[in-house]
Amino acid sequence: MPPHPDPIVVVPYDPAWPQVYEQEKEILTKALGSLVLSIHHIGSTAVPCLAAKPIVDILAGVPTLLPLSVYEDRLRPLGYVFQFHDREEGRLFFRKGMPRTHHLHIMEQDSEGFRHHLFFRDYLRLNPDLADEYAELKRRLAQQYREDRAAYVSGKTDWIRQILSRCGNCAGKAPSIGH
Repeated sequence: MPPHPDPIVVVPYDPAWPQVYEQEKEILTKALGSLVLSIHHIGSTAVPCLAAKPIVDILAGVPTLLPLSVYEDRLRPLGYVFQFHDREEGRLFFRKGMPRTHHLHIMEQDSEGFRHHLFFRDYLRLNPDLADEYAELKRRLAQQYREDRAAYVSGKTDWIRQILSRCGNCAGKAPSIGH
């Protein structure tokens, strides 16, 4: 059987990830223009010293979600491919590259899911012991589910929910962090 084209691999933190994000943010800002209110580096690559899949997660806040074609027309030339629309969370999800190099989450900026992503990132930044615990969980899941992204994400859900429960004004459903 040939190797999986997009295996799940968790690697040590790379100090270049913030710069990779900044470069992509500049590209996305030009492409999306006034459609977005803000762009943030989220996910594990946004947490110093945290082991991660080498995929830079980006969160774009919009005033309201527009039809998919509006975003696709601007993102396709950049190499972004639409993956799914999570209607419950109010999120459009795109990936770039194969294997993946970037994930782009487009969400309404005033949504609970948007706040969840920022809270989760910030909480791990402030709690290195929890970041280490999360890294170990991700390593185990990546070994167990190397070719099953859905199982990998599902395996993190309860842990993420525990962290989000500490967020007084944004507790609730865990976002699908780390596709």
